[in-house]
Amino acid sequence: MAGGNSPEANISLKGVTQIKGWLDSKRFNAYTILVKGNNWTLEHESLGSIPVDKNDFSVNIKGDKLTFHCALMAIHGNPGENGLLQAYFEMLHIPYTTGGVMNSAATFNKHFCKMLVRDTGVMLAKEVIIRHGQAYDINQISNSLGLPVFVKPNENGSSYGVTKVKKIEELKPAIEKAFKEDKTVIIEEFIAGREFTCGVFKYSKGDVLMPVTEIVPDTEFFDYEAKYLNKSKEITPAPIPDELKNRIQQVSSKIYDTLQCNGVVRVDYIVSNDKIYFLEINTVPGMSETSLVPQQVKAMGWNMTELYSAVIDDAIKRSSFY
Repeated sequence: MAGGNSPEANISLKGVTQIKGWLDSKRFNAYTILVKGNNWTLEHESLGSIPVDKNDFSVNIKGDKLTFHCALMAIHGNPGENGLLQAYFEMLHIPYTTGGVMNSAATFNKHFCKMLVRDTGVMLAKEVIIRHGQAYDINQISNSLGLPVFVKPNENGSSYGVTKVKKIEELKPAIEKAFKEDKTVIIEEFIAGREFTCGVFKYSKGDVLMPVTEIVPDTEFFDYEAKYLNKSKEITPAPIPDELKNRIQQVSSKIYDTLQCNGVVRVDYIVSNDKIYFLEINTVPGMSETSLVPQQVKAMGWNMTELYSAVIDDAIKRSSFY
């Protein structure tokens, strides 16, 4: 499942090309389904774009009906990461490779997600929530959270509409920018520290707690340029004591369970004064050759073909319909 309706559609398309190259061609016949609004098409190498029948998620190829055993989710944002496609596949009894409807909807909402992980023992940045049309006081926000702050769309990826605000006069323009991406804006206190991320995948054969990566962005923070234009240093495994590594892995495991995740997720943190602060969870993490999860998979001695075989097998196995 590729593309989607968010600004990160181009990132999804790049990732899908990589993923298809990783899949075990002896086991799987992989097809790219491009989603853009209500227009869903199978991108066929020789026949071009073929419409998908959304009544039963099938494609007619020269009179033959093609159906699918599993939906591999590679859409960042709406509708692949927020529960909409998950609900669609649930209704059609088609296995898929992410967490369920509740998991996807809750983790996509930064505010709700923080409320759910609060009891795991992870630290959380203080925040202010503003809904579209709601009056707000710039001075009151500044007094409550201090400066700098991060202003983000509440339901969106972390690459678009995000601003680090250092001066109070920058706060209102940053809020207006975030409102262009979502109807709710979250403003969080700035926590000075080191940024880390940890991939997790749990299946019938055990828990895969991946090596921790340290992210050192060349930019102000881990924004679009740092993520996708190679403007960051990503060190895997992170140069940290085993005690801190183990704590990050264990809290990642606990968050995975608390949020009822499935498939591969990546959890991002700031560590400040030896305290681990939760930033966000990515339930459809980026999967280009240089993305963080592939780096971690390589560092632990696996390869991406093994990982995706396990992910797809797990999706089909845990489906009550197979």
